[in-house]
Amino acid sequence: MRVSEGDVDVEAPDPRDGSSEGAGEDVFFNPEMELNRDLTVAVLRAYAERTEAGAANVEQSESEDDERTLSYLDAMTATGVRAARAAEAGYDVTAADVDPDAVELARENLALNDLPGEAVQSDANVLMHSERFDVVDLDPFGTPMPFADAAVAGTRKLLCVTATDTAPLCGAHFDSGVRKYDTVPRNTDFHREMGLRVLIGALARVAARRDVAVEPIVSHATRHYARTYLDLTHKATAADKALQWLGFVYHCEDCLYREHEFGRIAHPPEDCPNCGSARCSAAGPIWLGPIADSEFVDSVAEEVTPNMGEWKRVSRLLDTLGEELDTPTHYDQHRLCKQWGAPANKLETFLDDLRDAGYEASPAHYGGTCFKTDADVEQIREAAKPAPASDRE
Repeated sequence: MRVSEGDVDVEAPDPRDGSSEGAGEDVFFNPEMELNRDLTVAVLRAYAERTEAGAANVEQSESEDDERTLSYLDAMTATGVRAARAAEAGYDVTAADVDPDAVELARENLALNDLPGEAVQSDANVLMHSERFDVVDLDPFGTPMPFADAAVAGTRKLLCVTATDTAPLCGAHFDSGVRKYDTVPRNTDFHREMGLRVLIGALARVAARRDVAVEPIVSHATRHYARTYLDLTHKATAADKALQWLGFVYHCEDCLYREHEFGRIAHPPEDCPNCGSARCSAAGPIWLGPIADSEFVDSVAEEVTPNMGEWKRVSRLLDTLGEELDTPTHYDQHRLCKQWGAPANKLETFLDDLRDAGYEASPAHYGGTCFKTDADVEQIREAAKPAPASDRE
């Protein structure tokens, strides 16, 4: 079937024909990932502008190299739609796949749009260990971790990673999460943020083994996947500093109190300091630092255009990410109110009450009732006001 996304048209298998999200042998096209691809294009455009501006401000002997087109690897290209859209955004594209049918389809789709680019048949790990690209996009079925070391080795500047195995990431499939991400994940009421920070933390540790530091400049958990864009610095001292963002989260399963601790050794409380419960879980090491650069997020938002199929949702997501606090967990207002046996008012009013009490508070992108604050659970309860009947949801 012919599919239009952004400024490109591609031929793609009909997802109704029975292939299963990349798990089978057939080339797979997932229309549910259009938001992911729309946001990727906006990130690529903003990143190219930032790179060009940085090169213009720094005098270097290799100025000609700085002015070249940024290279981009779509490491598991399938139909090549992501690669075609990156080429349309001005990148020097390589579309790779181990499946010869996928390679041929990607090549045809580049030609269909009269776009430059190369399509190659190669195992992703082999290619990323043998060649380097300015930007590497890793979008596998399931966990990206079997490809993480090669991806770091093959990336000069920006590493884009998707993980669709949300159950292991979030601790719902605990043993699988421990095996794949070398951490202790927990299935908490902030499980989507847990998964995103498990992913970034695991990638930070893999990168550090190669003396590479990661800086998340955009990250989000949407629907069935987590996605992060990591700016890389190839310097051992920077990698050391990046590892300082790792640590542990302690969560009370009864009163929902949580706290976090930086470092590589956990010191979990024996009992909850808020309610005295012995049902406190420890998760980590995970990434506790910022998951996005708000200034860069704003520049990405400027690159979202109405010809993108999911531009409205992408714009709303970026607006929320740009204002989101850097706290390593979020709360669900309805979960708290249920815990307290209290009615839930509008989230905007709820957050205003927190701000009036002197705390920082912002919506979180994980859901319409999720928020972040520097107040602890008891302070949130004290600051929240009963909702008048006319204001209840």
